[in-house]
Amino acid sequence: MQKYVSKRMLKSYGIELIGLVLVSIGIYNFAVTAAFPLAGFTGISVIIHRFTDFNIGLIIAALNIPVALLCYRLLGRRFFVRSLISMLLLSVLLDYFAPLFPAYEGPRLLAALACGVIAGAGFALVFTQHSSTGGMDFIVMSIKAKRPHLALGRIILFCDIIPVVAGGILFQDVDGIIYGLIVSFLYATVSDRVIYGANAGKLLLIITDNADLIRNTIEESSARGCTIWDAKGGYMSTDKKVVLCACDNTQMYRVQKAVEIADSKAFTIILESSQVAGEGFQRLVVGEKQE
Repeated sequence: MQKYVSKRMLKSYGIELIGLVLVSIGIYNFAVTAAFPLAGFTGISVIIHRFTDFNIGLIIAALNIPVALLCYRLLGRRFFVRSLISMLLLSVLLDYFAPLFPAYEGPRLLAALACGVIAGAGFALVFTQHSSTGGMDFIVMSIKAKRPHLALGRIILFCDIIPVVAGGILFQDVDGIIYGLIVSFLYATVSDRVIYGANAGKLLLIITDNADLIRNTIEESSARGCTIWDAKGGYMSTDKKVVLCACDNTQMYRVQKAVEIADSKAFTIILESSQVAGEGFQRLVVGEKQE
């Protein structure tokens, strides 16, 4: 059991580190060079950096501390401690790791697109490991904890608008506001895709006269269970069975091919399922309090 827990923790921290690396590259090598306003404490740090030349990572760390203390009670000790570690790692990566890579000096629009996709994927990976990069993320996750029905991307987008617009106005950069909003939109979109995509799956509805055969075929091909409904054909009014099976994208293909071989007359409908929860599926919840 201890060995399993250690491997799981090592994998979790590895995913989080990859996410932090992506965030640092997206911000430093694209956003900072293109000089458009960013959201949250990162955006505020970039503004201060442009005026004072202080290290961005050091500014982020200084801004994060009071907000982290305020959010500790709502988010829990585990989330708080892990977020502090992530915050410090991100500061180091921004100041010492990202500068090792060449900065993008092409069109600002391409820089905004690259920053939004790369950093957005990075933030999502961090969030999936029940952590954050601190600052505005604490506020975002606090809102998520209080309003769990809200999509994380919408909360991010809402919290990002004011800092982006303020930064653009401060530097008299209307184009920068547009690029910053593009980045924020991509943050939100990519984060939702990565986070909620982990719980996504396929839903198969198989209409057949051989429900037991289909059930055994599904169990043998994918080790998944199924539910059987009684149905009646609309044209011939004959009794039918509908076999319902939820599976992931990889299992869906195996199940579909196995059903075609087992019962060539079966009618299969495949639906997209944005989230699947229960036995055999990973439960990924973002924003819950963790002690």
